[in-house]
Amino acid sequence: MGDMLGREVELDVTGIAHGGISVARLDGRVVFVSDTLPGEKVVARVTDDKKKSFWRADTVSVVEASEHRRPHVWSAAALEVDPVDRAGGAEFGHVDLAHQRELKSQVLRDALVRTGGVPEAEATVTVEALPGDDERRGTGWRTRVRLHLDADGRPGQYAARSHRVVPVRDLPLATDEVAAAAPLGEAFVGEEHVDVLAPSVGGARLVIGRQAPSTITETVGDRSFRLDDRGFWQVHREAAATLTAAVQQMVDVDLFDPRADNLDLYGGVGLLAAALGDAFGPSVRVTSVESDERATEHASENLAEWLGASAETGRVERWVRQRADRATAAERDRARAATVVLDPPRSGAGKEVVAALGELSPAQVVYVACDPVALARDVALFRDAGYDAVRLRAFDLFPNTHHVETVVQLRRR
Repeated sequence: MGDMLGREVELDVTGIAHGGISVARLDGRVVFVSDTLPGEKVVARVTDDKKKSFWRADTVSVVEASEHRRPHVWSAAALEVDPVDRAGGAEFGHVDLAHQRELKSQVLRDALVRTGGVPEAEATVTVEALPGDDERRGTGWRTRVRLHLDADGRPGQYAARSHRVVPVRDLPLATDEVAAAAPLGEAFVGEEHVDVLAPSVGGARLVIGRQAPSTITETVGDRSFRLDDRGFWQVHREAAATLTAAVQQMVDVDLFDPRADNLDLYGGVGLLAAALGDAFGPSVRVTSVESDERATEHASENLAEWLGASAETGRVERWVRQRADRATAAERDRARAATVVLDPPRSGAGKEVVAALGELSPAQVVYVACDPVALARDVALFRDAGYDAVRLRAFDLFPNTHHVETVVQLRRR
């Protein structure tokens, strides 16, 4: 072993794995290979041969192309660039858009069946496009881009699967406004990164390094949300509106009690709590829980019109555990009648949160997930806690990347 590193090998690509990587076999060994797709024969350079069970490789050239291959949407990540210098962040940019969504559906289906224990018949899901993306081939959607800076302070992107900054000449996934504002030719000596963003209101701006936050406004329909310019907001220009509508649609109206202890966990600046409020009216009670104190302050303002809405700062696992441990009999009743919306980080909600929610035993849970494998693990935990996944929808919030957003309704058995 260990003598294949850097060698070029010919591979038949047979499948897709989580993370935008394809699967091939070489003399019976699994090889995870980038910049290709199932059905292709490629020449790839071995980048990791340390493990017995699998190797990793990068595509160098295509011998037999898939019918779904297209010219890469980003020249900085194309096959013509040496694999070590290819920009990361557009790992499906060489695949036509409809087929990208098919590959994402497969990855999601596999995760739900294998890890989540969802019956195959119930795991069928079609990844839905967001408005405007098909027309633009999945470009022009990012309202936020982080530019990393090299040793001389020059902006670029991380090379794929590394933290080495490579220069880029353009940002095709960015909206026109963000792309025009990106200072690709300038230098920011002594800084680590520059964020370029174009909120719904007020034009594009740069946030350089650790400069003090200022407040921006994002709109969803005719509702406004205030947040820090460095705070979390969905990246795709249509994502906040899409998730608002999806969450509203995923709540079973017959199970929703506006007077219950409804929760919006990992609530950010209150986007999904407001979705519940708008769907069910002024009397809705909902508590938004978020660990970022600045986000919670904004959430309190953003949710001010609902008298029963509040925002609390806390780590979700600790907050939910305390709620489960300390609940009075009356609070337990309100918890059992509740609807819980959660939108955890990429790593998922995890054992502690699901166990505590299981004890609170809400009527239904609407789970918004940005990682299929973490979602599948949590779906399995929820099943053990007495909840079945009854409906799911998936959305292409990140075209030309491997990421996919899933919204799942879980119902108490």
